[in-house]
Amino acid sequence: MDQMVLSVVHFCFMVGIGFYFITAMQWYSYRLERIFFHYNRYDWHLYFFVIPLIGYYLLDGIFLDIFVALFLLLLFVWQTKMDKKLVWTARVKRFFLFLVLATLFQDLLCLLLASCLKLGIIIPLVVAQCASMVYEKILFDGFKKEAQQKLMSNTALKVVAITASYGKTSIKNFLAQILSSQLKVYKTPRSVNTLGGIIKDINESLPKVCDVYIVEAGARVRGDIEEIAQFINPHIAVVGCIGEQHIEYFKTLENIRNTKMEMLNSTRLESAFVHESANINPTSMIHSFGSELSDIEATLQGLSFNMLLDGVKEHFTCKLLGAFNAINIAAAIHVARSLGLDLSVIKEAVSNLQSVEHRLQKIEAGGKLIIDDSYNGNLEGMLSSYDLVATHVGRKVIITPGIVESTQAANATLAQKIDDVFDLVILTGKANVEVLDLHVNKAQKIILSDKSKLQETLAEQTHAGDVILFSNDAPTFI
Repeated sequence: MDQMVLSVVHFCFMVGIGFYFITAMQWYSYRLERIFFHYNRYDWHLYFFVIPLIGYYLLDGIFLDIFVALFLLLLFVWQTKMDKKLVWTARVKRFFLFLVLATLFQDLLCLLLASCLKLGIIIPLVVAQCASMVYEKILFDGFKKEAQQKLMSNTALKVVAITASYGKTSIKNFLAQILSSQLKVYKTPRSVNTLGGIIKDINESLPKVCDVYIVEAGARVRGDIEEIAQFINPHIAVVGCIGEQHIEYFKTLENIRNTKMEMLNSTRLESAFVHESANINPTSMIHSFGSELSDIEATLQGLSFNMLLDGVKEHFTCKLLGAFNAINIAAAIHVARSLGLDLSVIKEAVSNLQSVEHRLQKIEAGGKLIIDDSYNGNLEGMLSSYDLVATHVGRKVIITPGIVESTQAANATLAQKIDDVFDLVILTGKANVEVLDLHVNKAQKIILSDKSKLQETLAEQTHAGDVILFSNDAPTFI
């Protein structure tokens, strides 16, 4: 009977440990090395893995039962406060199936042999993870082959691939809007930009009848872009602005640049447009862009700029916010021209561009002007948005976690600008709160450790006539 009780306690503990492990894995794209070397909350590893593991092996009897019950209760409370909860995908369900089978097999073996003083934790977890990795690799290879066949079956399809340190989602959306006036266009949805996400999107959603497929490509390590480029083999490549995003993964700006330039490694490449921040030597196929822009004017009413095309200065206007969007639109204009769209058609499409959700999206509510820029997480773009807010006549409020996965120096620069522009600063997240707090001195400051209280705080602290900027966002695990 005691062995049976121990087996039940062990099973419950394994489910709890497994839940924390697979949640962390999902947050970090199922990359084991990332939850070891690039995890943002190592204290959670301590609370939900290390201490529970030590307690499990040290305690016995009723004390172990109580300890496991408290661990599961703490885990439940923790996950209810997460703004990015575990998504029960097929992959997650398969992992738990492997974990349950490995746990039951071990428990049964110990029960039959009656030789186990304490049922193991690490072995079932390792077995489940290894089985999951092998199974997912087999599935992935099959899905990849299917997607490649579908992609190559449409010989008339033009594939446009876009990468950048920041701005790639905006370029993708602006380009899709411009091209849709003349062509049948499909783009990867939302911020899908990994090889696995692209393969899934092709298999499930890419239309059989389509003129242009626009693919966004992201990277965390060298070779990520190369892998995507070799898979989709783009006809047109765009490499946008190069900056310090994800510097902790790449270590140097040169590594980031070289990784982004992997997008040009396509056997079908017809033309490429590379932002001047990459410092390339242009050729007949590879074009540098950015320096052709001039007279950029950005207000809370819209954006206008001039662009030198074939020796003629052309004027463009749109209702989008933010001076940095001129670069993103310019990239889209270059691609549209390379695909044969007339300049007059492009100008008309640019004038009607709609903002990308959560990227300088303007909302008016209760007499307050709310600017949702929560998906903008780079220094240049965030500073540009602050210049935009500075033109507002009235009280200025910002909610920000700073720049995630960037340098302390960049966050210090950001904080100094925030202090110059805003009257009320609400700091969220944990990663950058110290450096932001240190450099924000003049403005009224609120440090919000619990994001669930944000709505209540804004209701108490803001008034009609205020402009409220949501500048970047970070999930609780960051």
